[in-house]
Amino acid sequence: MNHLAEHLAQGFSQTPKTLSSKYFYDATGSRLFQQIMGLPEYYPTRTELAIFQEQGAAIARALAAGAGASQPLAVVELGAGDGLKTKLLLRELLTQPVALTYVPVDISASAIEELAASLLAELPGLPTEPLAAEYSAALTTLATRPGAKAVLFLGSNIGNFTPDEQVVFLGELAQPLTPADRLLVGFDLRKDPRRIHAAYDDGQGITAEFNFNLLRRLNAEAGADFQLDAWQHFPDYDPSTGAMRSWLVSRRAQTVRVAALAGQAFDIAAWEAIHTESSYKFSLPQIAGLAAAAGLRVVEVFQDAAADFADVVLAVAG
Repeated sequence: MNHLAEHLAQGFSQTPKTLSSKYFYDATGSRLFQQIMGLPEYYPTRTELAIFQEQGAAIARALAAGAGASQPLAVVELGAGDGLKTKLLLRELLTQPVALTYVPVDISASAIEELAASLLAELPGLPTEPLAAEYSAALTTLATRPGAKAVLFLGSNIGNFTPDEQVVFLGELAQPLTPADRLLVGFDLRKDPRRIHAAYDDGQGITAEFNFNLLRRLNAEAGADFQLDAWQHFPDYDPSTGAMRSWLVSRRAQTVRVAALAGQAFDIAAWEAIHTESSYKFSLPQIAGLAAAAGLRVVEVFQDAAADFADVVLAVAG
């Protein structure tokens, strides 16, 4: 069965109906997200970039601290994207007395191809092993990789998981790590709820197009017949839980058919909402508790001056 169609059938059997944010990232979705990262309302990317620009040398030292000069250090990045922030860190790591290899992992094959080409031009002396795959493949890579590892999960992608899934995922990442390994995770911190909401509801409508592209992809790859003018993008933020959620809301009662599911039909009520993404925001005590629940400990925390974002170095507990 068509993988996307199977996902749609599974997601639409739930209440509320859901579609996974990981399917945002085809070539068009990746380009739209590049635009989102440059929007004035979308603070996470430029804030984390500033952390790397100002504190990159210290972060690099913290990541390489467990690796001795006699063993290699593999930097494995999950959800590498365009690598803009990571290149700053890689340049700092190249000054450390370790043999470095970079393993970028991304679900978008086009993003990985573009990143590999840019690395060849900008850091030609860096051994690179790009991998177009889901995170599960990266976990296999981690389990079999010799030497020390520095695992990167930036951009507050951890917030796309539910709280229970966050613990499970970090626990899976911790499983193959040794005391010499480090994990660097980006966390978007709690702040003025209005700023958070605006970051996911920009005035130019690029974030809405990013969500609509999920429907376009289902039409193109699964033979669905979503009518885009029958939907609206709606974000909401709950400051009591830190949950930033994105929805696609049906403007009218409609029936969607999916050719890849033998024409199976899905009835959608007027103003019914489909959940497409969560992006949880965190406090520092919450991060420490999450790490502990996953068998990790906080080694060091790097924040911007306004405390909008934190890049946290973790290691296995004990």
